[in-house]
Amino acid sequence: MTLAHDNPTRLTRKPEEAGPMLGVGRNGVYDLIRSGQLRSIRVGRKILIPLSAIDDFLNGSGGDQ
Repeated sequence: MTLAHDNPTRLTRKPEEAGPMLGVGRNGVYDLIRSGQLRSIRVGRKILIPLSAIDDFLNGSGGDQ
């Protein structure tokens, strides 16, 4: 599955933005990150989710890569 991007130049999403894409709330996104099911990157204090990680999660690949 390839994601349709609102802004194709942004390769990451904030947890608040990733939640609706995944069908969960912001806290659900943080739970997925903590459990290792969803890859994320930290930039300073900010947590960002790469679009490729969202795509992997939705395809069943999860954060095991």
